[in-house]
Amino acid sequence: MRKRLTFHISDTSKFKEQLLFWSKKFQYVSILDSHEVNQKANSKMEYNTYELVAGIDALQIIEPVQNCFDALKAEVDSAKDWWFGYFGYDLKNEIEKLTSKNQDRLCMPEMNFFRPRWVFLLDVDTLLVHYYDEEFTEEDIYNLVKNIQHFTVPKEKDVAVSEIQLKISTDEYLKAIQQLKEHIRRGDIYEVNFCQEFYAEDTYIPPRQTFRKLMKVSPTPYSCFYRMGEKYLLSASPERYLKKVGQKIISQPIKGTAKRGANEEEDKLIKESLFSDPKERAENIMIVDLVRNDLSRTAEKNSVIVEELCGIYSFPQVHQMISTVVSELKEGIHFIEAIRQTFPMGSMTGAPKVRAMKLIEKYESTKRGLFSGAVGYITPDGDFDFNVVIRSIQYNAMNHYLSFMVGGAITMQSNPEKEYEECMLKAKAIMKVLKE
Repeated sequence: MRKRLTFHISDTSKFKEQLLFWSKKFQYVSILDSHEVNQKANSKMEYNTYELVAGIDALQIIEPVQNCFDALKAEVDSAKDWWFGYFGYDLKNEIEKLTSKNQDRLCMPEMNFFRPRWVFLLDVDTLLVHYYDEEFTEEDIYNLVKNIQHFTVPKEKDVAVSEIQLKISTDEYLKAIQQLKEHIRRGDIYEVNFCQEFYAEDTYIPPRQTFRKLMKVSPTPYSCFYRMGEKYLLSASPERYLKKVGQKIISQPIKGTAKRGANEEEDKLIKESLFSDPKERAENIMIVDLVRNDLSRTAEKNSVIVEELCGIYSFPQVHQMISTVVSELKEGIHFIEAIRQTFPMGSMTGAPKVRAMKLIEKYESTKRGLFSGAVGYITPDGDFDFNVVIRSIQYNAMNHYLSFMVGGAITMQSNPEKEYEECMLKAKAIMKVLKE
């Protein structure tokens, strides 16, 4: 059993930075930051339990190469402890009869979870540290927190990536959209999430400096710094994939994006326009229907409810249309099944899901890896919270390859040029971090 100690933190922003840079000496780190500014501005972010959740250093690592969900289930049931980790997009091949043959320069494992030595939970100005008393005394933990609070955070450095390239040309992107619209016209699918990769080769970035800069440019409620050895994920995700509290399952898919206005008045008009846009609403409602269907597989009868449809939420770079769908997990169903039965999330695939994923594989040129996957944590009680990995940088420090992907939902109403513009808008925050 873990013990807990409570501390008062007077400057939470400073403590977050100190924890980020202090953790540099550890090979396994997961820091999940919800940025309270967004919780105050957006009512449905009330489902965020903590301001920050972090797992530092690994007591045990799970990195299965087959039967990943079953392997995770067995270890979670055995340890009944905190676990931090991710589900890679290509676990789809384990869930459905699918394959991934696209190029993969990042070489991220399909799944990685670790049981941390320390768990840090920050809520407003209160810090909880979970630790094993067989390993540490109370005095050790007091000294640990003191060391973090006295840690000198390095000055900000420029993060300059010289050449960021696109995997496919603008013409290739526009042609792919037309071909996908032809599949929609023929009735193969109703909607598909099509993405393109930006990448840099032989590039060297300081991961923590880069993440700090990304958080200043784009603070989001499901951001994440994840390290496993020399592989990193730096995520400014605005989207929750799935959360479990008791028997309640919460999904909050995003579909619908608009740029921020130059002033409050313009912002208000853009939000109203996004809310009433028939194309954006159709995209969102299609995915809500898909999520309802996915949740129903593990839900108590009549417990799947749409709590909010097409809510408009504001972030530093964009406005987003977000819906909230909930259910009650059926008695006797393991919580890992709620993840397996809904993964990958509908907002990053399309509808019908399996056919959309086959077309994604055909028309995209890069293996998604962690992109479109989910990073989060599992508690000793079997609760969990996972984001959707979007607006994220993946970096392999072994081969010095950096990658980020952006995309959007393609429907019959999609204008290829406008879809391309939306991709560039979504890439803007990351480009600003890497190029300035």
